[in-house]
Parts: sequence; structure tokens; C-alpha cells
Amino acid sequence: MKKVLIVGESWTVQETHVKGFDTVDLGRLEQDSSSHLVEALKNAGIEVDYLPSHLAQYHFPDTVEQLNEYSAIALSDIGSNTIMMDPIMQFQGIRKPNRMLAMVDYVKNGGGLAMFGGYLSFSGIENKARYAMTPLAEILPVEMLNYDDRMEHPEGIVPAVVKADHPVLSGTEGEWPWFLGYNKIKAKPEAEEIAVIGKDDTFMASMEVGKGRTFAFASDCAMHWGSKAFLAWDGYQKVMPNIFKWLAKEI
Repeated sequence: MKKVLIVGESWTVQETHVKGFDTVDLGRLEQDSSSHLVEALKNAGIEVDYLPSHLAQYHFPDTVEQLNEYSAIALSDIGSNTIMMDPIMQFQGIRKPNRMLAMVDYVKNGGGLAMFGGYLSFSGIENKARYAMTPLAEILPVEMLNYDDRMEHPEGIVPAVVKADHPVLSGTEGEWPWFLGYNKIKAKPEAEEIAVIGKDDTFMASMEVGKGRTFAFASDCAMHWGSKAFLAWDGYQKVMPNIFKWLAKEI
């Protein structure tokens, strides 16, 4: 397997500390939420490049040739605007390759693409992720909404496996841990639905696309939707690498 690319799972914070009469503005970069996924892949012997959201605007691969350096790519909690709106194009009026179209061609020619859930995945909060309006809607294994698709479950909700023999579940046993929410998606007729959640919403689905493969995971691979119980679950160390191995056609 070639290396894989994880994109997203980071954000910057600007906050104001009020100390009586005085205020202090502070800023910081948060990107630790990628660590669980990256660690699970590295533990399985998979080489990983990680591209946080603020760098993806500038450095996400522009062409199929650049994407072909990777066996699989995962978008996780990063909206379509960040991928499509290269600042050089936006602020200098210079044409740039459409990265979404490049990903479509990459998959159809043999690449692998996964999307993990989150506030800026699939449709996302206030439909800001808006992937249903992009070329990726053609190749992802699920139908997406054109409005806010968050299903919040502060009480916890447990997915149910419907296709136990799918390769991504190899090595996992028993009931899954609970989650705190997910994106409402539905497997396409031509896709394989692997697990469901809630009232028959899709939790995991996979699909063959041309010579390549795509995968959808409706909840978060990290907190907050990905609960502490999920991140500590033994199956996490199996399922996450298996998704990328399946995308790379190694299982």
C-alpha cells in the first residue's frame, strides 16, 4: 500500500479572556482530534500524511497525478468550501484546477476515498459542508441532504451491523460502542450498507466506483460525536485501518 492522506480534523480558536476591567484576545490552533485516527493507522503499519484544514486550502492536491501518490484519501470534518476555494483563485482571480473533479477522476481510475462524519461533513451544520452540491455526490456511496443533516444524541446511540461479513469489520466482535450523534445519510441502491443507526439511517456504506472505491462513515472518528467509549474500544484499532485497506484493495 502507498501512503494515505487524512484531511481536516482541525480548527483555530480565537477567544477573549475578560479579567475584570481588562480583556485579552488569544488565539490557538486545535488539531489533536486527528491523533486517534492517525495513531490507529500507523499502528497497523500504514504510512500517513496529515493535512489540517488551514493548510488544505493551499496544499490539497490539485491534480490526479498528485492524488495518485496516495492509496486512499479521507475527508473528515472539513467543508467543501475549504477544498474548492483555493485562496489564490479567490483573492487573485487566477484559475485553478477543480479539486473535486480531480478526486472524481482519481477514484474512477483506481483511487480510494472516505468521508467521516462531523459538523462539516456530508451536509453538515446549516448545510455549510454542502457536499451534495459538489461532484463528490456522484461517487460517494450515500445520498446526502440539502439542509442541516445533524442527528444529535446526547443520550448516546448505538449503531447496528447489517453486513457482518464486510471486510472492514474483520477482527471486531460484539455490539458497537455508543455515539453522540451522526450525519443523516442513506446508502445508494448500488452501494453496500454495512451498518445502520437511528431509524434506518446509514452508519457505514461502501461502493465500487469505476476502478476505485468509496466509503462513508456517518459519525465522527474523534470527539465529540465519537465518544470516549468508541475511541477506547478495541475495535477502533481494527475498523479504522480496515477501511483504508479496503479502499486500497488490500482486503
